[in-house]
Amino acid sequence: MHKTLTYAALAFISFASCDRSAQKHDTEGLDSAALSAISEDSYRAHVAKLSSDEFLGRKPFTKGDTLAVNYIEEQFKALGLEPGNGDSYFQEVPMVQIDAKPTSDTWTFSSAKGSVNAKYLDDFVVTSPQLSSDVQVKDSELVFVGFGIVAPEFDWNDYADIDVKGKTVVAMVSDPGRYDKNLFKADTMTYYGRWNYKYEEAARQGAAGVILIHETEAASYGWNVVRSGWSGPQLSLVPEEGAKNVDFQSWITTPIANQLFAISDLDADALESAKKPGFKPKAMGIRTSMSLKNQTRKSASNNVIAKLKGSKRPEEVVIYTAHWDHLGVGEAENGDAIFNGAIDNAAGVSALFEIAKAFQAAKVRPERSIVFLAVTAEEEGLLGSQYYTEHPIYPLDKTVGNLNMDAFNAVGATKVVSIVGRGQTELEDYVEKSAKKFDRIVMDSGSPSSGGFYRSDHFNFVKVGVPGLFMGSGGDYLDADTVALNKRKEALAGTYHTVRDELNEHWDFTGILADIRLFFDIGYTLSMESTFPNFKSKSEFKELGDKRLSK
Repeated sequence: MHKTLTYAALAFISFASCDRSAQKHDTEGLDSAALSAISEDSYRAHVAKLSSDEFLGRKPFTKGDTLAVNYIEEQFKALGLEPGNGDSYFQEVPMVQIDAKPTSDTWTFSSAKGSVNAKYLDDFVVTSPQLSSDVQVKDSELVFVGFGIVAPEFDWNDYADIDVKGKTVVAMVSDPGRYDKNLFKADTMTYYGRWNYKYEEAARQGAAGVILIHETEAASYGWNVVRSGWSGPQLSLVPEEGAKNVDFQSWITTPIANQLFAISDLDADALESAKKPGFKPKAMGIRTSMSLKNQTRKSASNNVIAKLKGSKRPEEVVIYTAHWDHLGVGEAENGDAIFNGAIDNAAGVSALFEIAKAFQAAKVRPERSIVFLAVTAEEEGLLGSQYYTEHPIYPLDKTVGNLNMDAFNAVGATKVVSIVGRGQTELEDYVEKSAKKFDRIVMDSGSPSSGGFYRSDHFNFVKVGVPGLFMGSGGDYLDADTVALNKRKEALAGTYHTVRDELNEHWDFTGILADIRLFFDIGYTLSMESTFPNFKSKSEFKELGDKRLSK
């Protein structure tokens, strides 16, 4: 539930300050030998294998985990890539799996004005980050905290003058900029709008529980995504000793939220007031209890990592990432319970193999090292990439940038390349330059309010000051047969995080292969330079980038 762009419009791009002194690489041309190594037949075969029922949806801690990482290791070896972690192709990622189940399928909320009963899965989902087997929150007072944001730089504090210790906070998704373009970063969602930030802030404030109000447009995904993503076992990195966490984390549907506000002590315009400066949090006059039974299991999954050693500056690395995991086996739809994750993200992992082939076939070997990193547990909260950036194998100050591939557009080739979070990094300048070579144009990804920049693995690199790129194909399809094009669009729409995300006869590989070639050219250009891209001046991560480059 971390990517919300539709597959038919998935798109992202970036490029940066180019080193004009690159000697070996004709930056106005293309390496035809390398590009011709990228093959539809081999790419299709890898997608078919990784997204087959055999891999059981590739969920970490399952048989599908073992099958996936072993397959990726085999391909890296077959491609002639060196182990990326000393003499190993694996980086172990210690995690804990928590399967939290409410002891009742009905969640009751009571006030002096009445009560509301919510039904598990249909009306609410709930989990717990606690490692204890029993979680009990009894007779907890609900407090409405607006967006649940504390952002001094935007002069915003939804927890002002209230103590929520031991209480349950109720918060909206997104951030104020969605509703007032004079606030925050207008309709470009900030990290404050993300669900994980809201859970983190509630924990810092000492809350016992968190309830997020789901609203499809604001969240940019439907209740089905919440239901599938937040039911069943949840993974997290093993928490550090003394780490703060709430007792439970939950979502409720908009209809249930409306019922709660109707029996609360809040004014009728409480939700609208929370979108404006000067909002003050307030107790709702509602109490509730939550009882959970937790089954916990500590284990480890693996990032899979390989390297092509650079010819001149091997200590400097360009890192390509793609997450190999998906949702595993879940609720059946028409008898099918396996979430195969073909677009999300067998497509991205298979692209790693094609790009590695291209680098091996390049007329001139890259001067910097190229690292291919298939990360685990993206669907669980970007955990594999988080672990890597917290325990980097290659020094962050020697990491040139991260090129992240997460869900390609299987509808067809497009003129447009789109960048998620455009305006953040100098990698965008490289995208612009490479796109011109392929006669493509660069645009914003659209739907900036979805917060796509914070929803895939490149963001963990960004958080430690390494520029990250998340891009793909945008609009303006090249296929003149609009009937066939619309048929493909219709067939592939609405498959995100469903059992219908499978490789089938509706896929058109031309756009995917075009995007893979673009990703290769961007990385190759970076590999032949001596400069290090940074963040752009208006990026909130510029200071982190400056600090990294000053070492």
